[in-house]
Amino acid sequence: MDEYFKKMEIAMIQANMIEDREAITTRFLNWMNRDIANVLELQHCVELEDMVHMATKVERQITRKGSTRF
Repeated sequence: MDEYFKKMEIAMIQANMIEDREAITTRFLNWMNRDIANVLELQHCVELEDMVHMATKVERQITRKGSTRF
């Protein structure tokens, strides 16, 4: 998640794109795994960096749940 966000920021700088935080947040949410995006949409993240951090945590939880054996 962090790696994708960094790549996205670099690409936007190289393309000389100027977007407001809401547009960037929307772009980020649309890209990510739907399960992760659904959880994030329920959270109140003021800063984009907070959203990236939360997405990383959710991604880890989903990965752990997927590896659990019953």
